[in-house]
Amino acid sequence: MRSNFPQYDLTSRIAKSKIDASFNNMPSVRLKGVESPETGNFKQVFTGMLDELNTEMNAPDNMLKDLMSGNKNVDIHDVMTAMSKSEITINVATQMVGKVINAYDRISQISV
Repeated sequence: MRSNFPQYDLTSRIAKSKIDASFNNMPSVRLKGVESPETGNFKQVFTGMLDELNTEMNAPDNMLKDLMSGNKNVDIHDVMTAMSKSEITINVATQMVGKVINAYDRISQISV
């Protein structure tokens, strides 16, 4: 009894991701990121992250001011979403700071 369903070779249709470990002698993207960083300046990366954090923190306040001034393009749901996003961003930033401090403490305890 033959089925009426079409037969597909799905494995040949799947595109390989750049994140896959070396495939057909092609280096992984993860290794490339370590070997040649896009930016060599930690200060620029950290400053960019702080600027984004500041923007996320100010977004709910700015949206609330627009809503209270009668701007029809801002909805209370947008303000609540921005507040939740801001709270999550602060939680992640706090955890990152804790991890960095913990790593620094561990590195400073290494005896040379």
